[in-house]
Order: sequence, then structure tokens, then C-alpha cells
Amino acid sequence: MIRIGWYHGNRDALRPLFAEADDSPTQVESYLNAGRVLGAWRNDDLIGHVQIVDRGGGDVELKSIAVIEVMRARSVGRALVEEALAVATSDGAERMIVATAAADIGNLRFYQRCGFRFAAVDRDAFTPDTGYPDQTVIDGIPLRDRIWFDQSLV
Repeated sequence: MIRIGWYHGNRDALRPLFAEADDSPTQVESYLNAGRVLGAWRNDDLIGHVQIVDRGGGDVELKSIAVIEVMRARSVGRALVEEALAVATSDGAERMIVATAAADIGNLRFYQRCGFRFAAVDRDAFTPDTGYPDQTVIDGIPLRDRIWFDQSLV
């Protein structure tokens, strides 16, 4: 059975999960301690996380989400997103936003299946200047652009 709840431990312990979600150690460092984190546990083992950051103006951002590899495709990520949406709604947020790489077909599919819709594109968001390795390829697609999704909570 999977249990989801607030993570209150040292965020450095989450660094490997954050690294699963973001290829830039520089970027991870910039937001590792931001917002609040929900964890997913199987027995006593932390198997996933979702980070929620208040952006003001009624917006919250799902900043980071990851599930350990052996637990993927078992609805853990979906359960984390659903809990994040419920918490944000309960807190009075009006909209949740999330961004992912345009090259990551799996993430594009995942967020749409969780009810998010395309909102914007940041061209050339993933460059060495922003802390990402040059010429990274995901699913055969060069990592370049960031896709923003949103979901109304009202």
C-alpha cells in the first residue's frame, strides 16, 4: 500500500529524486528547498515526491515530481499529482502550473492525462547557460523548449 503525506525531513535526502526530475544540478539547487513537498511511501521507503511552490496571484507550481524507477507505471505519480491538486485547492489556489521538456513525450502524455492543458512554450529554455548539458536528446528529440501546462482549480 502506498501512503502519501507531507515530507518533513532534510531536503538533501531528496536530491536523488529531484535529480530524476531535472537534468540540471544548478537548477535543482536553485529550488530544492522551495515550497512544500509531499512524499509517497511504500512501507517505510520513500518512493516518490511532488514539490508544490506558491507563485502568488492564485497560482501554485508543481515544481518537481519523481518516482523511483522500480515503482513507475503503478499510478504513484498520478496519486502524487492528485494529492497536490487537492492540497492546492484546499489552500485556496486558483490554478496549478507545471513545466516540462517538449522533448519528453512521456511527461507530455502524463500531464495531459492528469487534466493539465498546454498553456505556453519557452523556446531554448534548456541550454548550457541555464545549467543543462549541451545536445541532450530525449526520446530521439533534442532537448530545447519548455512546455507549460495549467489546470484550473476553481
